Parts: sequence; structure tokens; C-alpha cells
Amino acid sequence: MSAPMTKSITLNGAPHRSAAVTIADLVRELDLVPEKVAVERNGEIVPRSTLAEAALADGDRLEIVHFVGGGDHQAETWTVAGRTFTSRLIVGTGKYKSFEQNAAAVEASGADIVTVAVRRVNVSDPKAPMLTDFIDPKKITYLPNTAGCFTGEDAVRTLRLAREAGGWDLVKLEVLGEARTLYPDMRETLKATEVLAKEGFLPMVYCADDPIAAKQLEDAGAVAIMPLGAPIGSGLGIQNRVMIRLIVEGAKVPVLVDAGVGTASDAAVGMELGCDGILMNTAIAEAKDPIRMARAMKLAVEAGREAYLAGRMARRMYADPSSPLAGLI
Repeated sequence: MSAPMTKSITLNGAPHRSAAVTIADLVRELDLVPEKVAVERNGEIVPRSTLAEAALADGDRLEIVHFVGGGDHQAETWTVAGRTFTSRLIVGTGKYKSFEQNAAAVEASGADIVTVAVRRVNVSDPKAPMLTDFIDPKKITYLPNTAGCFTGEDAVRTLRLAREAGGWDLVKLEVLGEARTLYPDMRETLKATEVLAKEGFLPMVYCADDPIAAKQLEDAGAVAIMPLGAPIGSGLGIQNRVMIRLIVEGAKVPVLVDAGVGTASDAAVGMELGCDGILMNTAIAEAKDPIRMARAMKLAVEAGREAYLAGRMARRMYADPSSPLAGLI
């Protein structure tokens, strides 16, 4: 009698060889109980009741999961420019009533990164409290930004000063086109990105929700693309989901929605579109209860990411009953 033919499969992300005929056979081969696991094959869930009939094929990609205790859980992470972070929420440090409130909101949000504006030192009161007295840059990554810059030259100059002051090379670039909309000037933004990349900066770049411009920025050296969801500080939510999704699909670097988020559902939408993260300031700082809103945003970003990974149901034109009609009385 000939030996069973082995198959080459990918199991939980790693190459694996098995002589199993069905997925249930494979589960038992792994010394697991089919009734206590969930299996995904080639991106589709295999119902537990059909594991014994589901034939295992050469080249199959399988994920097999079960429940484990919470103590050994490792949070999902994301990486930008070789640096890894746990939270996908980035928060700003403007518009708060006090540094204390700002620090409390950052803690409630779980953010690993905060954006910081570069401003002149108050020479008339050099010992006045500073942000670093309340948010420790050794524990939270500071992301210097160029808020308020209307030319590429001013933005580059600002970030050169930021690097000199704190040694930062991971920076956020924004070059604004005009004061009414605070919409990005993409020509100046692209020029500044090229200069910064050549000087060794790692620019995360605020941009229009334009997939062509986003690709140009990536080619110019942007380490992350940050399209606006709506005008800065507007709270209107993501206005052009199609363009954000196209940017996500075309990018080889992280994509984060930057600007326009007003409430938790807006953050969840951005994550459900496949974005790697969300940046916000006003939505938290101007909430009636900033600390509570920070917690809400943390949960919204996590929920949106989970929903994206889960894969939403298909949209249908007409109703589809949840309960079977067969056997209806």
C-alpha cells in the first residue's frame, strides 16, 4: 500500500507539510480537538461542522485559532520607518485647557505618539511650564510637525530646528495652501518631502485625499501618507471614503487619516477602510469631556481595526432573511 501523499501548505503563517486528507485530520495531527478550534482556509472561514468533509489541498493557506488566557496576549502592532508602535491612535497637543488635561487625555487614549508644534521659546518667562514637564518624551514619541507653515521652505526650516532641539528625524510635514480651509499645498508639500528625505528625515506627510499625489509623495521619500478626512478642525468626518480606500490600496507605506475626525464613529470608519492609524486633535480637545472622548477614540480605533480584519459582509440591494424559511409554520 502506497504512503499517503504529503501536501505543502501554509499553516498560521509558516510552511507546513501534512499527509492529512481533510482539515479535521490535520487538526488531529496537530494534537488539537476539531470541536475546540476555528479554521480559516484561503481567507474563508470553514464551518466547524464541515471540517471532516473539507478536503485539504496542496497550497492551502490555513489559520487555526483557539481561545487562550488573556495574560499572554500580545497586542497587534504597526510599523513606520522601522519603528513599531502598539496604539494606532496619534493625538495632538493643541487646544487643551491645560497641560494637565492634555496629559490625562493622552493617557486615556493609549497613544504612543503625540504631535507637537515647534514654536519660539518665551524668552520673557523661560521657566514657564512646558509640554515635556507633563508628557515625557522618553515614554511617548514626540512627532514634531509643521503646523502653520505655508511654504515648503518654512516647513523644512522648522523641522531642521526640531531635529537640532530634540534629535527627532521622524517628523510630520504639512504645508498649507491657504488659511480658510487649511488645505495642503501639494506642490510645496512634494518639494519639501524631497528635501527632507535627502537630508535624512523620515517625513510622515499630510496631504490631499488624492491617490496620485499620495503615490508621488511615497516615491519622494514619505514614510507615511496622511490624507485628510475633512478640513483640519472641522469635525466633519471622512468625506471621501473612495479616495481614502484607493490610497490605502496603492500605498506601500502606512496610511493614516489626518484631520476632520469629529467623533468615535469617524475614527472607526477610517480604520474600517484599512488605514493603519488615525491622527486627531480637535475631536478630543474640544469635546465637553476630553478624557472620556479620548477613551472613546481609543476603543473606536481598536473596533474599526478589528472590523477591517474580520471582513465586513457583502452589501446587498435587497433583504436577505437571517432565519431559514424552510420548515416555516
